[in-house]
Amino acid sequence: MTKIFIFLAQSVTAEVIEIILLLLVSAIIGYVTAWFYSKSVYTPVIKGLESDNEGLKKQVSGMKEDIKQLNGKIGLLGEKISSLEKDIASKDKDIEELKNPVK
Repeated sequence: MTKIFIFLAQSVTAEVIEIILLLLVSAIIGYVTAWFYSKSVYTPVIKGLESDNEGLKKQVSGMKEDIKQLNGKIGLLGEKISSLEKDIASKDKDIEELKNPVK
């Protein structure tokens, strides 16, 4: 049994397998290190963006309320305009009647 290990330790195949295993281990270490680094760097950035997003959502809801109020005001002003146009039409009729002499 020990002769097999000695033979594998001295062969080219064993060296290739050892190199591949070392490369895989180094790749795993590099991946884990990069993951921890990106997590530590980007977590505060993501939390800041999420808080900004919540603030913007609140602003949007406030603006929607303002839009509803302004639409109500537009409706009232439209009614006021129509009543003023009716008054203008009646005043124009009165002016025309006054311009035309009584026959």
